[in-house]
Amino acid sequence: MGTYDAAEHQRREEKASAVDASSDDERSDYEGTVEYDVADADTEDLLAQFREIKSQ
Repeated sequence: MGTYDAAEHQRREEKASAVDASSDDERSDYEGTVEYDVADADTEDLLAQFREIKSQ
């Protein structure tokens, strides 16, 4: 395992408490359309359309 002293504890504590938010700042661009008729749509139809869009 190696030596584990106060300096190593401090290094690990700083590493664990650091937050890298740079990846959260990036936005994804989505293209496409979703169309459905509320009167005729049920949950399964909407899920099927979602799966079709996701697979493209």
